[in-house]
Amino acid sequence: MATTFEFATAQQIIFGAGKANTIASLAQGLGRRGLIVTGRSTPRVQALIDEWHTQGFVAEKIIVSGEPSVEDIIAHTETARHAACDFIIAIGGGSVIDTGKAIAALLTNPGDPLDYLEVVGRGQPLQAASAPLITAPTTAGTGAEVTRNAVLSVPERQVKVSLRSPTMLPRIALVDPELTYSMPPVITASTGLDALTQCIEPFVSNQANPITDGLAREGIQAAARSLLAAYRDGTNSTARADMALASLCGGLALANAKLGAVHGFAGVLGGMFPIPHGTVCARLLPYVVATNVAAITARAPDSPYRLRFDQIGQLLTGEANATAHDAVEWIQTLCAALDVPHLSAFGITPAHFDEIITKSKQASSMKGNPIALSDLELHQILTDAL
Repeated sequence: MATTFEFATAQQIIFGAGKANTIASLAQGLGRRGLIVTGRSTPRVQALIDEWHTQGFVAEKIIVSGEPSVEDIIAHTETARHAACDFIIAIGGGSVIDTGKAIAALLTNPGDPLDYLEVVGRGQPLQAASAPLITAPTTAGTGAEVTRNAVLSVPERQVKVSLRSPTMLPRIALVDPELTYSMPPVITASTGLDALTQCIEPFVSNQANPITDGLAREGIQAAARSLLAAYRDGTNSTARADMALASLCGGLALANAKLGAVHGFAGVLGGMFPIPHGTVCARLLPYVVATNVAAITARAPDSPYRLRFDQIGQLLTGEANATAHDAVEWIQTLCAALDVPHLSAFGITPAHFDEIITKSKQASSMKGNPIALSDLELHQILTDAL
């Protein structure tokens, strides 16, 4: 665990039901013309946009239909420049918010995303601060509203990688649980399991610190008590608020610690196959936890991370004597209740494993895992999740 650390997040975080109504007033002073980045137009989001227009809010709008690619960001940034937009409001799911963050970064920095992308790009640092950005999530999962990166797909390389910089943190992150009420059960499940994973992995990351620990604990407990309830009844306001909190806590934690093998695999699998990010996380999580515990027990029995996995079991089950084994069983039971499909449902076969493992080992998230896993161990995780 990190003995020295830094913590950075959005300049302002606003949380609460109904707070989305304040976006127009919050945007005053950010610039002359805004770019609204949004996705599927729910009645709630459209009502907000209509209200902004009645208040004289001058804006262009971009509709995001899927996970952003490098080409998408180049085109959207050009649209924003042509319209003379100088600030951005991203209101939608993780893909929408990542799109908004990438556009905000490239509005103020020259070149295209490949100049700055990690792993497959040139990895140059962004020099200028991003354009002012307000993020407002309509899903409870990615925590993208408070992270310093945007995940972009690179189709020709069949991979998803990050545009990443401390300068990409939003000016305002507005988390209104009411914006998540319209999520269907399948999206509630996949995004909620992503939120849970993004609280668990930073807690056992090799860059964990006392601040991210507190956030991770709070997020794990919130997701444990409310994810299934939100899945069963999307109008359950208490459960929706808990899941919005879990997502926020996960975003804050991962942005200031690291993730692990689940997300090391997830970016690669999402780039190679049409599989939702949350589904990847949900299917892999119990097997990554089990493999990490076995590897630590065998190769680093005195590691403090062994006790952390026991703590995860206690946080998930509410039982003081729970262990890592209980955590694995609890996660598997939850995934079954949420009807999470197997990896094979998306065309993944053992013939793909070597390529998946090779690419995953290069992912920045894999480097945050509490112990380095062997190719054999990584292979077994994929086999179990298939």
